[in-house]
Amino acid sequence: MSTYIIGEIGQNHNGSVDIAKLIVELVSRPVHEEVFNIDLRPMDAVKMTKRDLREELAQSQMNRPYDSPHSFGATYGEHRAYLELSDEDHFEVYRYAKSLGLDFVETLCSIGCLSLLRLFTPDRLKVASRDLTNLPLLEALAETRIPIILSTGMAGKKELDEALDIITRHHSDISILHCVSQYPTQPDNLNLRTINYLKEHYGQYTIGFSDHTIGIAAPVVAVGMGAEIIEKHVTIDRRMKGTDQQGSLGPDGVNRMIRDIRIAERWLGRDELYIDPVVKAAKHKLERSIATRQALPVGHIISEDDLHLLSPGDGYKWSERDTIIGKRVIKPIGENEIIYSDVIE
Repeated sequence: MSTYIIGEIGQNHNGSVDIAKLIVELVSRPVHEEVFNIDLRPMDAVKMTKRDLREELAQSQMNRPYDSPHSFGATYGEHRAYLELSDEDHFEVYRYAKSLGLDFVETLCSIGCLSLLRLFTPDRLKVASRDLTNLPLLEALAETRIPIILSTGMAGKKELDEALDIITRHHSDISILHCVSQYPTQPDNLNLRTINYLKEHYGQYTIGFSDHTIGIAAPVVAVGMGAEIIEKHVTIDRRMKGTDQQGSLGPDGVNRMIRDIRIAERWLGRDELYIDPVVKAAKHKLERSIATRQALPVGHIISEDDLHLLSPGDGYKWSERDTIIGKRVIKPIGENEIIYSDVIE
């Protein structure tokens, strides 16, 4: 199993291409597990978001004062404009991500944002949770035939089914991410079992998890439940100005999350009960074998009362005691010693 991990930049670039590229570099860093000396694959992709402010909010909302420690403008519109990068900026970050071996995912928030497809083709398009009901946008995205990722953060079954109906008229390369649009998501609201529901009812698609919780535990649990895509906000410094910075993973968090997900992939193994070769030494040392309760002289006929269990585990098991009971001792056996086949007949 290999989980497709997306590092979401969102607006954590704070309007700077250079900061965006620093986050891309962070996402691409190799990961090493020190105890077992294992090199692990880094994230697979980085994601950016493109908005067309003419199709974003009502004018009254764009003009409202935005007095916040995280504001980059006097009004919300000015704030949003400051954080918006141009098509050419996105192209520059795309090229940098590609040079580092990463896939590039774009969230396009309106039909006008498809203008950047004149410059490059993202590996996947993401539909933000709020736009799952934006059927004209879904139609335009689907017509490109670029693989699409849907987030269910604000959707129920009806909204998801309507979105799928639109997209599947054009293609079926679709991923569905369980998501809760609460920032950060409170523990009682996460309901990771939705992943099970999606895998059961929408199993023809790739099912994953877009995480807004604090920490790295939820993505690892989601992988254990079968999520094949993980999306998580990342930043170069959680103390930076910006509404999403504190809820994102910084460099250490990125490293730890990737480490734990990649190790969890190895943990999962295969659907089988078996004795792994690596436990043979422990099995020999720790399991119990049939042993004597007291010293047994030559000629003694063994009864069950003579027997109990001691380590190591290289002798007869209790389930094999009938092959020992009634046998004659041909070599003296000390008290509390394992009974081997060469001392009985």
